[in-house]
Amino acid sequence: MLVNHDLSLRALVTADEYEWVSSPQSGVHRVMLDRVGAEQARATSIVRYDAGSDFPAHSHPDGEEILVLEGVFSEGEQHYPAGWYLRNPPDSSHQPSSKSGATIFVKLRQMAAEDTQRVRINTLEASRWKQRQGREICPLYQSAHELVRLESLAAGEPIFSGGLVAGAELLVLGGEITEAAGNYPTGSWLRLPAGTFTELVSGKAGALLYIKTGHLAGQKTSAVTQ
Repeated sequence: MLVNHDLSLRALVTADEYEWVSSPQSGVHRVMLDRVGAEQARATSIVRYDAGSDFPAHSHPDGEEILVLEGVFSEGEQHYPAGWYLRNPPDSSHQPSSKSGATIFVKLRQMAAEDTQRVRINTLEASRWKQRQGREICPLYQSAHELVRLESLAAGEPIFSGGLVAGAELLVLGGEITEAAGNYPTGSWLRLPAGTFTELVSGKAGALLYIKTGHLAGQKTSAVTQ
């Protein structure tokens, strides 16, 4: 299966374009944002767990990145409410579930083999946020391969200074972002290939964003080993 698989192209999915697809596991549904492969896929998705749903224990050969958007997501006896950021490194395993229901943003099989750090961050903790260049930033992860953070911007702030982007991926968590081509409200996912010039700014009420950069440098079509 191929969904927005060419990493050299811009991709956009807004919340009103979500197409929920049931997974093989009962009670788990997903919106495929980008994907290469079937069930053992390199994938970026919004995943919804109905109350009481779960997955059997399984491993992730190339890692898994999670941001809990709504509800409470669980791994075994560990429970993560909305706002938690998780990184399960390559070859790690877990048994995910949700007793009360949850919606998560997930990136599968996209970590470098050297990125072995397990991360658990509660982004709702005020101490996690820093003032940088006139905006609030919550650093989530940094390596030679990627930089991940949340950013909270006041109205009308440029998302990227200078406009030229060396590859970026954004998920709008609150408010909206805008450019000449359109407005992208909460729930919008946007991928910008390396070399993109953009005049994206935060909307009239500001914006809260998940931003990942660095991971698209030199990338064209993504691929995984099935």
